[in-house]
Amino acid sequence: MAKVENRTLREIMTKDVATVTLKDNVYEVACKMRDWNVGVIPVVDEKEDVIGVITDRDIVIRGLAEKHEGSTATEVVMTRDIILGQPGMTVDEAAKIMAQHQIRRLPVVEHGKLAGIVALADMAIRQVHHDEASDALQEISEPATH
Repeated sequence: MAKVENRTLREIMTKDVATVTLKDNVYEVACKMRDWNVGVIPVVDEKEDVIGVITDRDIVIRGLAEKHEGSTATEVVMTRDIILGQPGMTVDEAAKIMAQHQIRRLPVVEHGKLAGIVALADMAIRQVHHDEASDALQEISEPATH
């Protein structure tokens, strides 16, 4: 087993990840979130390239709060401008990126295709770079400055 300092996202990421496409609607995404017990689902195009994510927060803020119905297209509420990780990134590198961009989950792609997803909690739960994950969580939890 690699030393903690040298662990990569490939070693800790969740590889079995639900995805949705632009053909799915918000209701279908919400059902998939319920069934998979997740709060974020990557959105892929017809070539299986990651083009965004949709979070439970996206559904509430851009969907329900804007009075959109469940039949609303995924693309209306999804987040397109996303940060992506690479499987070879170290946990430390990923934690720093997540803190810098105040994100809790990082889709991991290889050649544009979804390889997995890593959550900040994965870093702490698996005791991989606990200090970095804790620091990142603290920074993410601070209000963003605009």
